[in-house]
Amino acid sequence: ACRLPWWRSRATCKLWQSGHFVPWDRCQMLSIKGISKTVGQEQQAGMKEKQVLEDLEMPLARRGMETLFQEQPETGNQYLEDTLLQSYLKTHLPPKVLEKVHQDLERFGNRLLTEIQPLSWECELNPPVFQQHDAWGRRVDRIHTCSAWRRMKEISAEEGLIAEAYERRYSSWSRLYQAVKLYLFSSSSGGFSCPLAMTDGAAKVIESLGIPGSLKNAFDHLTCRDPEKFWTSGQWMTERRGGSDVANGTETVARKQPDGTYRLYGFKWFTSAADSDVTLTLARIADAEGQCTQGSRGLSLFFLRVRDEEGKLNSIQVQRLKDKLGTRQMATAELWLQGARAELISAEGRGVAAISSMLNITRIHNIIGAVASMRRMISLSRDYARKRVAFGKLLKDHPLHMQTIARMEVQVRGAFLLLMEVVRLLGLAETKLASEQEQLLLRLLIPVAKLYTGKQASAVAVEAMESFGGQGYMEDTGLPVILRDALVLSIWEGTTNILSLDVLRSLAKSQGQAVAVFLSTVQKKLELASGTEDLAPAVQRTREAIGSLRQFMAAAGSEQALTMELAARDFSYSLARIYTGRAKTGTQNQATGWDWHGPSLSPSRWCNQELCPVAAESRRGSYGDGAALQDSALVFGSSRL
Repeated sequence: ACRLPWWRSRATCKLWQSGHFVPWDRCQMLSIKGISKTVGQEQQAGMKEKQVLEDLEMPLARRGMETLFQEQPETGNQYLEDTLLQSYLKTHLPPKVLEKVHQDLERFGNRLLTEIQPLSWECELNPPVFQQHDAWGRRVDRIHTCSAWRRMKEISAEEGLIAEAYERRYSSWSRLYQAVKLYLFSSSSGGFSCPLAMTDGAAKVIESLGIPGSLKNAFDHLTCRDPEKFWTSGQWMTERRGGSDVANGTETVARKQPDGTYRLYGFKWFTSAADSDVTLTLARIADAEGQCTQGSRGLSLFFLRVRDEEGKLNSIQVQRLKDKLGTRQMATAELWLQGARAELISAEGRGVAAISSMLNITRIHNIIGAVASMRRMISLSRDYARKRVAFGKLLKDHPLHMQTIARMEVQVRGAFLLLMEVVRLLGLAETKLASEQEQLLLRLLIPVAKLYTGKQASAVAVEAMESFGGQGYMEDTGLPVILRDALVLSIWEGTTNILSLDVLRSLAKSQGQAVAVFLSTVQKKLELASGTEDLAPAVQRTREAIGSLRQFMAAAGSEQALTMELAARDFSYSLARIYTGRAKTGTQNQATGWDWHGPSLSPSRWCNQELCPVAAESRRGSYGDGAALQDSALVFGSSRL
């Protein structure tokens, strides 16, 4: 008899008795009647049943070598399948801009499917290799990348993935358009999105400095569309002490030369995209006695070419490549700077301030990557649900399975709208169209969106992987790659806690103006949506969350600084959820058309969660007197029942 799980022990498998082994769900499919099918699925299901019958005639010895009987999840043109993206663009872009953008994105979606996605898998299968010596023992320090990786660089130039933001063909909408292309490109980029983030950041720094004559050539290379001339940039900040504390962790010394340039000496412990053409880095300028100013006031920003005109490294030695959990497609290295020639591009001691614009851009790219990875996983899960038969019916007909995907869908929709709001504000700021209030809001939302979407991406990736069952755990499906690469998103460019504290600094620096703008912006959007009956519950819950946030802030104002530090993470989560609730109710009010059973379903689902966790935790005493000591005792104290 067929050996089945205990809950099916009373069933028998006649196919096994006849000498043919068929997995249980395939046996069940032979007797399925009236499976609910989507459009176009009926013919596919019929072909599948025919294949099962043909499989029964296959000898057992041969069947043992066959593959698993499951349909591969697939996606088509990412742009055409992303109805939320199309709806957003249709609602917000001027008609003439929309017409041009739509045509280009449809074309780009086809290129992603036919050319770029295969290159992405090739990048994963052929990670960079470090060759320290040649066959004769000479030190060469070569980082070998695969042809697909190099082709990604060419495609990035051809598609204007950096250039689009700086050409400003569509005024303030150019930055949003660039973000949309990067969003589509990210999950198919084979990790090349990371060097693009730093390239965009470097271009932004140079532009913010007024594109000085000495950097005009570099700016042109970083923002050009010619694959032969396009440069990528690194961002070398992390040193041996590691972490985000660059003020106290930077040991690299810059020594001025007679010709006005500098020579850099130090060790860079974590340098992403080590094969880039140029880089920006921080160092401390040594005075005539060789002394350096410590702290952030001693840091200056430098620009350097990684190689000279002959292709030789610029007095740089590669110690090793990092063995990372994810983003293996990209070369991340430990480097010794042994007199690397560099140019000072910030005012002396103003390096942190000068590089801040780069950090804002790379954090926005991090948000893009987070939203893109979530969308990719859910798209695959959705397609798989239409194909996979289990326990007598398609996965899409199992209510609990669809509830799980629906909850993930709500998260990615919220993250998408938060991303679009950030890049919309950035576009206004770059074209001098942003008000002072909008600039304050942008400064606040960047760390909030980065920290929140980074956590969302990890959670969604794990949940979505589970929706494929055991296949989700198989390396050659490509699904584990998405999970591994998503895990870096809550770490790179500032961990969740570091960015939460950055949010508090933003509020303090603006003397309360940033949070006042935040609250008024949310309130105005809710007033616009209040006349829509379907949105009434979501609007009411968002208003209640705002009230709770105001009460917490009023109470926290009289508390010690430790209270706000303990509350920083939950406070940032509250800002993210409330603002996204504002975006969802506001977007729905603009009739972008959610493709769900009810017009207000997505906003309602979002607002059903705890929108203001900081107030809820405050009521529980999580930030009160002794909370920090209790936390330490719980972590380091003895454990007793």
